[in-house]
Amino acid sequence: MPSQRTADSAKHIVIIGGGYVGMYTALRLQRKLRSELRRGEVAVTVVDPQSYMTYQPFLPEAAAGNLEPRHVVVPLRKVLRRCRVVNGSVTRIDHAARRVTIRPAGTKTAGVPERDIGYDMLVVALGSISRTLPIPGLADCGIGFKTVEESIFLRNHVLHQLDIAASNPGDEEVRRRALTFVFVGAGFAGVEAMAELEDMARDACKWYHDIDPEDMRWLMVEATDRILPEVGPEMGRWTAEALRRRGIEVKMETLLKSAEKRRIVLSDGEEFEAGTLVWTAGVKPHPVLRASDLPLDDKGRIRTTAELTVEGLEHVYAAGDNAAVPDLTGSGEFTAPNAQHAVRQAKRLGDNIVADVRGKPRKPYAHRYVGSVASLGLHKGVANVYGIKLRGLPAWFMHRTYHLSRMPTVNRKFRITMDWTLALFFRREIVSLGELESPRFEFELAAGRRDDV
Repeated sequence: MPSQRTADSAKHIVIIGGGYVGMYTALRLQRKLRSELRRGEVAVTVVDPQSYMTYQPFLPEAAAGNLEPRHVVVPLRKVLRRCRVVNGSVTRIDHAARRVTIRPAGTKTAGVPERDIGYDMLVVALGSISRTLPIPGLADCGIGFKTVEESIFLRNHVLHQLDIAASNPGDEEVRRRALTFVFVGAGFAGVEAMAELEDMARDACKWYHDIDPEDMRWLMVEATDRILPEVGPEMGRWTAEALRRRGIEVKMETLLKSAEKRRIVLSDGEEFEAGTLVWTAGVKPHPVLRASDLPLDDKGRIRTTAELTVEGLEHVYAAGDNAAVPDLTGSGEFTAPNAQHAVRQAKRLGDNIVADVRGKPRKPYAHRYVGSVASLGLHKGVANVYGIKLRGLPAWFMHRTYHLSRMPTVNRKFRITMDWTLALFFRREIVSLGELESPRFEFELAAGRRDDV
């Protein structure tokens, strides 16, 4: 199909990806290029499969019921009022022809063909996806923890497992499988998700007369010799000890070998059945980068300069998880793939694009990593910021304060604050809405399309 472009007089900036880098870059551009956008000299298009940006650090609290899931996402069309938002998946990047190919939303159901979008300047902010391994059974029963949909599913799923256990008091095998929860990967996502969900499930046990918290088995499996490497060895050891004191098993230097039919087989020889398997063992750059003519490194990331331009190409920019950005502070060869760098890179990236539009010099990205904070459940946390190590309530408070300050829009900040305030006066809800995954079940049953109950 012919390439879709804006008016010939407008310089078209296309941003593929509406996550941290994509949305914050677009916000920067619509603020800094306000006059050019108003005069029609510049046009900005953001392409993403979803119509919202997810603030991932709050996903564990959304899964635990401390936050309303809708409050941890930001609607792109609402905040990017001067930009055009296109919902679709990028299938190919052809910089030689200055175009990207997208599969618009609705393609699978309505037969909508792919189409091209031309550009003058391109920002690649596709981020990353879960890095999986060819482990038998993993694809069939595992779930990741990168999206709000996954966090909602896990909340409903964990509570449903409690329902199953409570409804089968005489079947010890069913109860044991339902009450066994396995998390693979002990980085931020895995530790925070497990800690928050275990905290929620322990609290929910008060309303299940046939289930004691000790009946549940929570197991963290990590291939390396420590957890939470971002907070340092000392705080990582403290976190492992804190989790163990809560009855959570932490197995380091252990691998998941198989998960066929929900039977977990570990490298230390242990075998058991588990109703829940969460995979958070790392991420990898978005695979569509392979279907492009952009320069990639051996890890599949875009080779990027310190000014956040793509090596050897004009008017192509990249940042975040899908980019190998040089670390000018000397902390490492490249900046770490985390939200702290992504948000700051987006600010510098937006300013450098503005500089290119106006014919001014770009500036390099340089930011020294200030530290990390992690939540381990309600009123529990761990932090290492500027070398200051905190744990327990102070670290938990710092975690909430820091991420609230980084949450975009006053609207979302206020809603999250209200969620936390209400939680001071009311207990968490323990309702499982697993039927959300099959909303047509009752209607199909009524229409005679199903005979299962």
